[in-house]
Amino acid sequence: MDPTQKKKALRMVSYGLYVATAHAHDKYAAGTVTWLSQCSFEPPLVMAGIRRDSELHKIIKASHAFAVHIVGKSQKKLATTFFKAAKVEGDTLSGYRFEAGKTGSPILVDAVAWFECRVVDEVRRGDHTVFVAEVIAAGVCREEEPLTVRAAGFAYGG
Repeated sequence: MDPTQKKKALRMVSYGLYVATAHAHDKYAAGTVTWLSQCSFEPPLVMAGIRRDSELHKIIKASHAFAVHIVGKSQKKLATTFFKAAKVEGDTLSGYRFEAGKTGSPILVDAVAWFECRVVDEVRRGDHTVFVAEVIAAGVCREEEPLTVRAAGFAYGG
């Protein structure tokens, strides 16, 4: 396989930009994720690919829960903030205010929308774990088109 062609082709897959958060044992984690999709209507399930060497992965494994935040087109800074490890100060994660969700996962109040999940299964392959999780709570804070990797000027995959 030509590695350049493989990379080009895989980067043509459409991805959104999302921020995932989790909480366990008095520790918080957050990270920008792109490999996310709904995978069942009933029950409502999503699958999220999370880097296995990340703090977010560690906290999701411990809590069996996480929240996903939809990043709006006007919120590129929100997405890029969580390219780095989250810093907790009071009720903020890297400067963004949060409230505890049903599972204890931080819900970022500035996100366009969010949903909270309980992990029901996982697939460990390659350098990511795909967590399959049931959506147990959700909210929409305002109507705004979601930000995509391409619209943000990024490339991921390959």
